[in-house]
Amino acid sequence: MFCVRSVGPPPELVRQRETKWINIILQWDRMLLKKTSKVCPILDTLSHYIEGHSESADLCQGQCKTTHTTLQRKKFKLTSLDSQPALQSWVDVIERDLDRQFPFHEMFLSKDGHGQRGLFRVLKAYTQYQPEEGYCQAQGPVAAVLLMNMPAEEAFWCLVQISEQYLPGYYSPLLEGVLFDAGMLTWVLKRTCPAAHKHLQHHGVEPLMFATDWLMCLFTRHLPFNTLLRVWDLFFCYGVRVLLQVAVVLVRRVLGRAELRKQCPGQMETLERLRGVREQVQEDDDAFIAEVITC
Repeated sequence: MFCVRSVGPPPELVRQRETKWINIILQWDRMLLKKTSKVCPILDTLSHYIEGHSESADLCQGQCKTTHTTLQRKKFKLTSLDSQPALQSWVDVIERDLDRQFPFHEMFLSKDGHGQRGLFRVLKAYTQYQPEEGYCQAQGPVAAVLLMNMPAEEAFWCLVQISEQYLPGYYSPLLEGVLFDAGMLTWVLKRTCPAAHKHLQHHGVEPLMFATDWLMCLFTRHLPFNTLLRVWDLFFCYGVRVLLQVAVVLVRRVLGRAELRKQCPGQMETLERLRGVREQVQEDDDAFIAEVITC
């Protein structure tokens, strides 16, 4: 069960981070051009501010904000899509998936609750907005996390930008985007974690066998919630390379040391450790994020 820790930074620091985020959002294009090396504060410090503000979608759009996107938003209002029929085959699949997304989170406990209703609206609307792509199951947990931080209209447009601008080809029928990045991960591991890469090769474990779910779901199923929000911060700022950096850190934590590799003597044991990687992160989000940044 994902939950936000009750213990955290002092209110003064939270407010300072929130103010900094507000300034970044209001000057988003200029901030991206600066390419500052400083890490942005965590997304959840802004959640209360973001609700009800159109800038939340602009945060996700990043440098991809265009006049075309603005016109598309006017044309495809979520409320107008609600009243239009969608392909029944997509509707059936989406409805089956609703109670699989964070089933222990209070927003998604009830099938008739606002969380599942909002999730259905967002996912159904995407199939109407992009009928040639339709619905990909990996979009479910991504949309669910967006809904935890913003209203359905903004969550929908953030999902659009993630799918079209940040991760093109990830959710298409052929999955060409994620296939390419999984191949790229093999090359990155060979350069940065040669011992772990050799272990994977020796046991016939390819990144596609464990990292596809990591990448397509944006680690929503594999990281503690506080850590996940900070990873998404970096992802929205710097794009897909952050996902590869996180993947490298996770592999390093599972297979980086000789004694860890000895605990994975075969393909099955190696995959089991990699798929249960959440245990390697726990709640040390500061150390984890520092490791990602320096990867």
